Amino acid sequence: MKIGIPREIKNNERRVSLTPSGVKSLVSCGHSVMVERDAGLGSGFNDADYRIAGAKIVADAGDVWQDADLIVKVKEPLGPEFDLMRENQVLFTYFHLAADEALTRKLLEKKIIGIAYETVQYDNGFLPLLAPMSEIAGRLSIQAGCAALEAKSGGKGVLLPGVAGVHPARVVIIGGGIAGHNAAHVAIGMGAQVTVLDIDIQKLRYLDDIFQTRVATVISSHSAIEEYISSADLVIGSVLIPGAKAPKLITRDMLSEMDPGSAFVDIAIDQGGCAETSRPTTHSDPTYIVDHIVHYCVTNMPGAVPRTSTLALTNATTSYVLDLANKGCEKALADDHRFMKGLNLFKGGLVCPAVAEALNIACEDVNFSH
Repeated sequence: MKIGIPREIKNNERRVSLTPSGVKSLVSCGHSVMVERDAGLGSGFNDADYRIAGAKIVADAGDVWQDADLIVKVKEPLGPEFDLMRENQVLFTYFHLAADEALTRKLLEKKIIGIAYETVQYDNGFLPLLAPMSEIAGRLSIQAGCAALEAKSGGKGVLLPGVAGVHPARVVIIGGGIAGHNAAHVAIGMGAQVTVLDIDIQKLRYLDDIFQTRVATVISSHSAIEEYISSADLVIGSVLIPGAKAPKLITRDMLSEMDPGSAFVDIAIDQGGCAETSRPTTHSDPTYIVDHIVHYCVTNMPGAVPRTSTLALTNATTSYVLDLANKGCEKALADDHRFMKGLNLFKGGLVCPAVAEALNIACEDVNFSH
């Protein structure tokens, strides 16, 4: 199979979808891999690394898209890439379609086969290809929150751990999944006073067990969110419904009750955000202020640390790429019902129920028989 690795064009997105090691694995199985020039540079991999691994380096993105049967990316395709797509081409990447109807409809028009990292799901609910980026986004959210609290960003000028004689910052995390867990891990390590809210008592029991008395756990509800964020210095939104649009759990009225200069980091912004005041931002312009609250809503947070993110992502995705290349798309999906859940788009049809419900578009059935 011919596999294409284009350079990412999203604002300040320096990750790459396959490392040279991943390329070598594909080439050793007899596949042809094309890598766009400088695609890995932002993650510390130069063209020579890919050549040694057996890839062909091409100068133009159009050549990658034109020749490849399988395109492996990191983020959703953007405007200049739409015209490069071919009908029935397989695209394996993060899509987050539930939050972007325009993108969904454009991809349906192009009649590609779209497999989304974020909806590949085990029977126990675990999302193996989203998890590594959730870990990174959770940890980064505290770094971003610290910066947002600085006076130069419009924040109240609070140091998260405080100092002797000065109370540490109060951090409230909405959602105790992988991102929330990792946000709590960093915030506790820095010495903040941390509260985690979630509707799942089992998640809260787990967090209570591993963090012991260093975190307060609270069952989430409208009134609980309202109560706890009113006194927070930093709020982290880390709610997730796999494949679906994030629920707006935080209202503008709730945020307006926070002290001026407090900060809000929305990890759920890829799925539309979990606050009424959330709107997507970029690494080059990451924050904005609404009602005196500093908002950080960057849609590709892990892109801030591309080396770590690329290694973590490709650790998870490479085996799936190998399956697609070795077996072909339909057999790879048919052989693994967990992988099959990643199929969002198939030759002009929307086949992911959560996305279809979020966008009010008909969901089609697809069945691969052998």
